[in-house]
Amino acid sequence: MSETAPAQQRGVRLPRTERRAQLLAAAQRVFSANGYHAAAMDEIAEQAGVSKPVLYQHFPGKLDLYIALLESHVDELVGRVQEALASTTDNKLRVQAAVGAFFDFVNNDAGAFRMVFESDLRGEPAVQDAVDRATSASVDAITETITADAGLDEAKARLLAVGLVGMSQVSARFWLTHHSTMSREEAVALTATLAWRGIGAGFPLQGK
Repeated sequence: MSETAPAQQRGVRLPRTERRAQLLAAAQRVFSANGYHAAAMDEIAEQAGVSKPVLYQHFPGKLDLYIALLESHVDELVGRVQEALASTTDNKLRVQAAVGAFFDFVNNDAGAFRMVFESDLRGEPAVQDAVDRATSASVDAITETITADAGLDEAKARLLAVGLVGMSQVSARFWLTHHSTMSREEAVALTATLAWRGIGAGFPLQGK
């Protein structure tokens, strides 16, 4: 058995939420190592230290497991963006925190990032819906903040939010490949400065 799944885990009854988290963690390791198509439910069960029937009790099939894992990563990213926007009322710092949320998501778990932004199952409707939500929910959160603080109508605020999210995603993905030449802090600062000079200078905080 894999070292990541100690023998004593077999036969141990865990609360459903803990077992689900354990299975998703094992699935992440297998999907990251093998890709979706080469990943096997046998190996995921082995990595988790459970029998296949236990795995199938929680996830009826490999696609169900993949989508559940993908949704958990999307929730994490959206949560990071929402937390960044709520962390301060200073809009310059908000922009930097929002950009940083994408870099931290990329930096903390490259496998999660690749599932969200580089999934090889984009043709699967449920996968595409989850991937689209990673962008749309982030855009929604930023749109709401820009609308409230810059006094723009929803359409203009949404266009700016799409630009900020797109810039952050692409910059973070590029940095992931080339980050040996630049620190996370420097990369975030550069990207945030570019965004702030467009959003902050062009659309200052209403009432200031």
